[in-house]
Amino acid sequence: MAQVAFDGVTKQFGEHVAVDRLSLDVHDGELLVLLGPSGCGKTTALRMVAGLETPTQGNIQIGRDVVNDVDPKDRDVAMVFQSYALYPHLSVQKNIEFPLRQRKVDPSQRAERVLRAATTLGLEHLMDRKPGQLSGGQRQRVALARAIVRDPKVFLMDEPLSNLDATLRVQTRSDIVSLQHQLGATTLYVTHDQVEAMTMGDRIAVLNEGRLQQVAPPQELYDRPANSFVASFLGSPGMNLIAGAIENGILTSAGRQIGTAPATLQAGALTFGVRPEATALAPDGLPARVLLVEVLGSECHVICETAAQERVVVRQSHFLPRPALGESVALEFSLAGASYFNLADGRRINA
Repeated sequence: MAQVAFDGVTKQFGEHVAVDRLSLDVHDGELLVLLGPSGCGKTTALRMVAGLETPTQGNIQIGRDVVNDVDPKDRDVAMVFQSYALYPHLSVQKNIEFPLRQRKVDPSQRAERVLRAATTLGLEHLMDRKPGQLSGGQRQRVALARAIVRDPKVFLMDEPLSNLDATLRVQTRSDIVSLQHQLGATTLYVTHDQVEAMTMGDRIAVLNEGRLQQVAPPQELYDRPANSFVASFLGSPGMNLIAGAIENGILTSAGRQIGTAPATLQAGALTFGVRPEATALAPDGLPARVLLVEVLGSECHVICETAAQERVVVRQSHFLPRPALGESVALEFSLAGASYFNLADGRRINA
C-alpha cells in the first residue's frame, strides 16, 4: 500500500474552478472520506488520483512518485464506481477476473486470486451468474472483488453505496470497513452522506466549493468544527447556528439571556452553535415557532424557526410530549459543548 498526497492541486474546467489549491495527505493504510455537497469537487479530486482528470496546477503523489503524467493503467489504483460498471455479458467470475486478464497474469494464479477475492466478499456461490441475476448489494460486492483482486496500492471509491436501499447501504458500508481493515488498504472514499462519513472514515476531509474546509477524525469534526459550514453540514441534523452576542460575560440572543459565555471570549456579536441533542423545549428561553415534527421511532425531531428566521432542530426522546405545528415554544440550550464562530467569515473562535 502507499500514501496519497495532493500538493496545491487546482483543477479548472474553463472558467470554473472545481478544485482550488487542495493540499491533503492520505496516510498509508487509512480510509479517508472526502465529504461535501454536490459540486464541491470531491469526485474531481478522486478522478485526478485515478488519472481520469489532469490537474491544472499542483502535483498528485502516490507513494514516492508524482503521477501527474502517468497513465491511469500504470498508477496501480483500483476504482469502484457508483454505477458498479460491471460487464453485463460476463459472469461474476469473469468480471472479477477481468483486470487480471488485462495484465496477463498466469491462469493458475488468476484462479487462486479470483477465488480468494470472491470468498472474502461471500460471492463464491454466485460465480456463474451474470450481473442481471444479482441484487444491487451483490453487484456492489462484485465491483469490490474486482478491485481487490488486483491488490492495488490505493482503492478509490466514488459514492459506491448511493444506488442501494437503506438496509443494504448499512450492511454494505460495514462490509467495506471490515474489508478495508482486513486488507490494510489505503482508501479514498467519496460521499455526500454525513452518516456514511462518520461511521466509515478514519479521518474526514470536508470540501465546499472546491476548497478544503477541515480534515480530522470524525468525532473531532463533530465536536470542534473549524467553521460554520462544517458545523451545519456534518451531522444529521446539522448543528443549530444562532446569531448572538456576548455582553458582560453573558451570551444573549434576540435580547434573551442564553447562558454564561466562556471567559476567554471577547464581548461582541458572534454566531453560537449547539447540536440538536443539546437543544430542548423549555418553559422559558428563546422564542420560536414549530414548523415540523419528525417522528423517527426512538426519537423525535422538532423543527422550529426563531423570530430571526433561524432554523433550529430539537432532538428529543419520543416519550416526551410533542408540540403542535405552529405552536409557540421556547428553546433552551446546553452550552457545555457549544461552538462559537466569527460573524464575518464563519471561522471558529476558540473558547
